[in-house]
Amino acid sequence: MRMMSIASGSSGNCIYIGSDNTHILIDAGVSRKKILEGLAAADLSVNDISAVFVTHEHSDHIKGLGVLTRKDKVPVYSTRGTRDGIFEAGTLGELPGELFRVIEPDSDICIDDLQIHAFRVSHDAKEPVAYTVTCGEKKAGVITDLGYYDDYIVNNLTGSQAMLVEANHDVNLLQVGSYPYYLKQRILGNKGHLSNEVSGKLINDLLNDNVNTVLLGHLSKENNYDKLAFETVRLEIDMSENGYKAKDFDIEVAKRSEPSRIITL
Repeated sequence: MRMMSIASGSSGNCIYIGSDNTHILIDAGVSRKKILEGLAAADLSVNDISAVFVTHEHSDHIKGLGVLTRKDKVPVYSTRGTRDGIFEAGTLGELPGELFRVIEPDSDICIDDLQIHAFRVSHDAKEPVAYTVTCGEKKAGVITDLGYYDDYIVNNLTGSQAMLVEANHDVNLLQVGSYPYYLKQRILGNKGHLSNEVSGKLINDLLNDNVNTVLLGHLSKENNYDKLAFETVRLEIDMSENGYKAKDFDIEVAKRSEPSRIITL
């Protein structure tokens, strides 16, 4: 199984996960052109994509869906709340409703040899979820856009050999930055985003001997930067008492507007 971030940040998100036979996207929050460029880096085309699984209806996760559904006829899976939010917003133009399919939280959908599992997260959207994707004994997880994590989140992600985990902001940068007070409170709240420090704590709770790679994703352009996110998470891991160190696996920062390397599980 392979995993690659096509784009990850507060301005747009799209993650590729696939096996030798089946290929899907988690979110399509960038342009079709950007998605095609990312897929080309993995020697794929849009015709290889079996489905897009959407986490929630915010624009940085869906802005490419209109063209992918109208032009390329790619099916879209999401929760009922997310689907309704997409159609109610009306920002993507006319959408082919027959291509939008519902996945219930805490359930699985199999597409050929991939098993996709949706599980709830706390975010200011209608019915947001995160996903894990399993193929045989391989498992990858994608979790962004959540204000906090708990045992439910950990249990769903446990066993993932590769993960993209949100490291959205540095709390100090956010607090002294130019965002209005209400927006700062939204980001810091239980339906907001994970800070670098909390991201490190979540990763700590997921570490085992089989973890291969962790991508830090959904970084804020205004309230974070690559080195700060990396060093904060690395320090959090190295200071823990779970027996693991950051050098035991690969930690990388997913780029805002260019593909990551292809991670092989």
